[in-house]
Amino acid sequence: MSRAREFADLAGSADAGGLTGRNLIINGAMQVSQRATSATGIGGTGDTYKVLDRFRYGLNGGDATAGRFTASQAAITDLPGFGFAHKLDCTTADTSIAAGEVFTIQQRIEGQNLQQLAKGTSSAKAVTVSFYAKGTAKKYMLEIQDAENSRIIQQQFDVTTSWQRFSITFPGDTSGTVANNNSTGLYLNMWLHGGSTYSSGTYNASTWKAQSNADRAVSIDSFFSSTDNELFITGVQMEVGPSVTDFEHEDAGTTLQKCQRYYFKFLEGSTKEIGVAWYYTASHASFMFRYPTTMRATPTATDAAGTGYYTIYSNGGSDAINSVAFENGSTEQYSALNNSEASGTAGQAGLVRSTNASAKIEFDAEL
Repeated sequence: MSRAREFADLAGSADAGGLTGRNLIINGAMQVSQRATSATGIGGTGDTYKVLDRFRYGLNGGDATAGRFTASQAAITDLPGFGFAHKLDCTTADTSIAAGEVFTIQQRIEGQNLQQLAKGTSSAKAVTVSFYAKGTAKKYMLEIQDAENSRIIQQQFDVTTSWQRFSITFPGDTSGTVANNNSTGLYLNMWLHGGSTYSSGTYNASTWKAQSNADRAVSIDSFFSSTDNELFITGVQMEVGPSVTDFEHEDAGTTLQKCQRYYFKFLEGSTKEIGVAWYYTASHASFMFRYPTTMRATPTATDAAGTGYYTIYSNGGSDAINSVAFENGSTEQYSALNNSEASGTAGQAGLVRSTNASAKIEFDAEL
């Protein structure tokens, strides 16, 4: 390769977002699954995160889906370069589809991570979305949604029983700017099922337009048509520019840290160390939880509670408590207390540990 060509290629890569960090999708290789590695009976209504970090199931269309599916982080050996895929397996069919039914796989992207798109300006840049998929032969829809400005762009794709790499380039959108903040800027949606509210309109391939719900799932198949249906997805990438590049692999630690900006499971199970507690009074024990990375926003903190789920070990004794009450939070840390079961000596400190298999503490700042 000539030096001129080499520099031209480097310049092109930089314009598309740099040689590294060009993938706007987090956990595209399906490496991180903090909540669980599998979940069953998913369906009905309501958007939810269940398995793979940063991939949300959109089920909030107005009517509950009768269909149900199992989702899992599946180990794969038949796609060189990838060790995991997001697997969906239909377990309950839904062949009588109500108008408002919806099923999408979605990733929500912060607006401050999308400013290089120059969306809503005359300099708006194209984006290229690529991913690998295989499964039961079906037609589905890929969509970029700008909910803030009620705009969408779409492209259908056809899954077969063999792995394919799909590459879809969407032109830049000169209408509707994306706010430069930590709220959702764009949604990347894969439509797998939709009732007539979402499928009775007109399909316009790769054309930005005002959002009309009737246009969003036109002519696609239903993942819930049979319990024989399955779908595998991995290597999801969204990059600035009109050209597809090789999937940007990153180490698992980097991906985990990115995911923990949105969700962090502090512990699950028994004999897990929480940290230090101190008795403010004999019946008031205080704790401090620090996150491994700065979170997107002050998270919602939750704990699984039950008799003796947690224990404070202090001054040669043990003090069983049932729960943790979260008090003051930030994007860096959360203070908590127990003043319902705590019984110790004011001024003393001790080690806190989970002491029940069902104990769990988590922090959620998802979009």
